[in-house]
Amino acid sequence: MSKGNINVAVENIFPLIKKFLYSDHEIFLRELISNGTDATTKLKHLISIGEAKTELGDSKIEISIDKDAKTLTIKDQGIGMTVDEVEKYINQIAFSGAEEFLEKYKDDKNETGVIGHFGLGFYSAFMVADKVEIFTKSYKDEPAAHWTCDGSPEYVLVEHDKADRGTEIVLHIADDSTEFLEEGKIRGLLTKYNRFNQVPIKFGTKKINDPNFTPKTTKDKDGKEVTEPHKQIEVDDIINNTDPAWTKKPADLEDQDYKDFYHELYPMQFEESLFHIHLNVDYPFNLTGILFFPKLTQNLDIQKDKIQLYQNQVFVTDNVEGIVPDFLQMLKGVIDSPDIPLNVSRSYLQADGAVKKISGYITKKVADKLSSLFKNNREDFEQKWNDIKVIIEYGMLSEDKFFDKAKKFALYPTVDNTYFTFDELIEKTKDTQTDKDGNQVILYAANKNAQHSYIEEAKAKGYEVLVLDSPIVSHLMQKLETSAGDAKIQFKRVDADHIDNLIKKDDTVISKLSDEEKEKLQPIIEAAVPKETYTVQLEAMDSNASPFLITVPEFMRRMKEMSATGGGMMGMGNLPEMYNLVVNTNHPLVSEILNTKTEKKQQRLISQAFDLAKLSQNLLHGEELTNFIKRSYELIK
Repeated sequence: MSKGNINVAVENIFPLIKKFLYSDHEIFLRELISNGTDATTKLKHLISIGEAKTELGDSKIEISIDKDAKTLTIKDQGIGMTVDEVEKYINQIAFSGAEEFLEKYKDDKNETGVIGHFGLGFYSAFMVADKVEIFTKSYKDEPAAHWTCDGSPEYVLVEHDKADRGTEIVLHIADDSTEFLEEGKIRGLLTKYNRFNQVPIKFGTKKINDPNFTPKTTKDKDGKEVTEPHKQIEVDDIINNTDPAWTKKPADLEDQDYKDFYHELYPMQFEESLFHIHLNVDYPFNLTGILFFPKLTQNLDIQKDKIQLYQNQVFVTDNVEGIVPDFLQMLKGVIDSPDIPLNVSRSYLQADGAVKKISGYITKKVADKLSSLFKNNREDFEQKWNDIKVIIEYGMLSEDKFFDKAKKFALYPTVDNTYFTFDELIEKTKDTQTDKDGNQVILYAANKNAQHSYIEEAKAKGYEVLVLDSPIVSHLMQKLETSAGDAKIQFKRVDADHIDNLIKKDDTVISKLSDEEKEKLQPIIEAAVPKETYTVQLEAMDSNASPFLITVPEFMRRMKEMSATGGGMMGMGNLPEMYNLVVNTNHPLVSEILNTKTEKKQQRLISQAFDLAKLSQNLLHGEELTNFIKRSYELIK
C-alpha cells in the first residue's frame, strides 16, 4: 500500500475545480467515457499488432447507478493500468494538467464555462463527487490497483484482487449533485454526448421479444384462435450507434441511408432535407461529416447552431462558429475532426490555422456540390431555389471565393417564373434594357402583388422584371453592380420611378403644359399633400401613364434597407419614410385639376388621384382608406 500527497501548488484544488467548472459540470461524464473509449481502442490496436496477448472480448463501456450507495460507476474493458501506471498517469500527468488549468484561470473573475479552455479529463469527476475510486487491471500480467481520493490532496494506492481486465471508476456523488443519480439525467447526457461513441455503451437493460421464440396458436373452448404472448428476454440497453453514416464511404450509402441518418440526428424534424453533402478529407487535415440543406424560410433570424461538432464520434458542441462559415450555420448535420480538441474554446478556434483551413474546405465543398446539382439537374435546382437562396445569397455577400463560384449557379427568378443566372440575365436584357447613357438596368420587384401595376407597365415595354424578395437583397445588388467589371449594371426596383424614367431612352416626351402652367400647378398640388413626407415632381410622361405616381428613389430606399439589415449608411434605417409624388403633366386629369374653377372640386380630384397613387403602393390605410371609399361612391353617383 502507498499513501501520498498529490503535488499541489494551488491550495485546496478540488473545491476550486468544482467552483470554476460548475456551469459545465455535466462534462465529467463525457470526459470519463472518452477515457474509457481511448483505453478500449488502444487495446484493440495492441492486439492487432500482436503486442497484447489477450482476447478483446465484449468491449463495451458500462454505466451504472447505485442510489442507495450514492455512486455512479463507469466501467470499461480496455487496456487497464498497473500500480505504477496509476501513479504516473493519475497522480502526476493528469493532475498536473488540472493544476496548470487552475493556475491559469483562478484569478479570472469574468471567465465562464472555462472547461472549454483546457482538458481536465479524469479530474473533472470531482465536479460532482466528493470521493473517487479507481479499480483497474492492466492487460499485462501484473496485479490490479485500487486508487482512492476523498477530494483532498491525499490519496491511497493499493494492490487489489480485481480479476477482469479494464478500469472501473466509482464516483461517490456529492450531496449537491444528486441529480446525477437519476437515470433520466444520465441517459440524457449519454444521448447528448455519446450517442455515436465508437465503443458500445451499456446503460441498464431492456426487454425485447425473443427472436428464437415462435408463439403457438391454439383454440379456446369456444373455438376461437388464441395466440400465446410473445416471450421476452432481457438484453443490454446499448444507447449508442457505433457506426454512424458519416464514418462510412459515400459509395457505401444509399439515399435512404442519408434520410435515416438525418432523422436519427433530428428526431423531431419531420420534413426531409433538400439534399446532403458528404465531407471526407484526410489531407492537410482530417475531417468527415455530412451536411444537410433543410428547407428554410426567408427569415434570417433562423436558429443557428444546428450543425453538431464531434471529435472521434464524441460530441463537442453545437456552436460551430469559427469552424463552419457563418452563412452555412443555417445548415444541419455533423462535422467530425480529430484535429479539433475535445474541449474547444472560441479563442482557440480564432487562432488555429487548421480550423481556418477546415472552414475554407467546407465552403469549397458546398460550392462544388451546388454547382454539380445545378449542372446535372437544373430544373430540380430551380424548384429548390426559394428554399436555399437565403444561404447562397448570404454566402455570396460574406465569402468572396464563394461569390465567384456562386455567380455561375445563383438564380434570379422573374415575375413570370423563369430563372436566369446572372450572365444569362445580362445577355437577355442587354439590347432592351440599356438606357441612353449605356447603363444596363435590371428591373426587379420585391412583392409581385403590391407592385403589380408597375410590373405590368414594364412588361408592356418588353422588359424583364425579377422577383428579389430576400431580406439581404439590397446588399447583394450592390455587390453584383460593383463586380460587373466594365459593364454598367444598375438594379432598380420597378416602383422606384415611372418606367420611362427608370430606363431613359433617347426620345424625350414633350409636356402638354407650358412652364407657366406648371409653375401655377406646383403649389396647388403641394398644398394638398403632406410636405414632410412627399416631394412633388411635375414630369412629362406618356398620356396613358397614371396621373399621379408615388415612387421611392432607388438609392434612398436601398440605403435604408441596407442600414436595417446591417451595412449602408449609419442611421439611414431610422429616417422617416420619404416619397416622390410624380405628377404626369400630359394626363388629361392633371389638366382638368389645373383648369377647374371651383376649389372644392379641385381638391376632390387631387385627393382621389393622390389616394389612388397611395393605394397602388399599399400606403392607404385607416381613416384615409375609409374616406377614399366614401368619396369613390359619391363619384359613381
